[in-house]
Amino acid sequence: MLIFYLLLQVIRAAKSDSRLANNNLPADIQKLRCHACYEALRFSPKIEAMGKLLVDRMRSYGPYIALHLRYEKDMLSFSGCTHDLSPAEAEELKMIRENTSYWKVKNIDPKEQRAKGYCPLTPKEVGIFLNALGYPSNTPIYVAAGDIYGGESHMSDLQLRYPLLMRKETLASSKELEPFVHHASQMAALDYIVSVESDVFISSYSGNMARAVEGHRRFLGHRRTISPDRQAFFT
Repeated sequence: MLIFYLLLQVIRAAKSDSRLANNNLPADIQKLRCHACYEALRFSPKIEAMGKLLVDRMRSYGPYIALHLRYEKDMLSFSGCTHDLSPAEAEELKMIRENTSYWKVKNIDPKEQRAKGYCPLTPKEVGIFLNALGYPSNTPIYVAAGDIYGGESHMSDLQLRYPLLMRKETLASSKELEPFVHHASQMAALDYIVSVESDVFISSYSGNMARAVEGHRRFLGHRRTISPDRQAFFT
């Protein structure tokens, strides 16, 4: 492996879904895996530098929350979560699911999904949740997310409650983001860095990125991480 790396300067890891816990490996091996995941592996220098710049700019507003807002079209379509969407939006998501061949489950009951806690909080519900926790309206919030489904129409309530909503695109110029903007994984890596370094991390849905950030924050020591009980919230 080292020979190939020295020759090509790149290693491409095959896709895997190997958990860092709950697979009956000895504690010492688990610790080694955590060190490999959170200490040995590094983002490229340009990603780390841009991530640090975003963190510094968020810090200029004071202590901040990183909000992993999982409310993109693909996620909602795959999960069948349509709460608070218009009939046209719900139908669009249904058609995407039916036409995506590698998604095996086609018939999903949105109300049942939500009742079981399988759906993310909507942006509006996130605002209600933050307010219930006592965070004031002037709290700086970094939104770690892709394109929010419905755009401003679904973000307006959260934006009204918490005006200091920041994203990569508001913290950095288009020129600064240009090297990353056509690479979704690199844009997600920037969100990851800002989320790990936040004073508080909150996820609207417990997906892979949210779990990775939560694990990284635990590895680095006590950092406040809040995971809403979605099933209890919805009932």
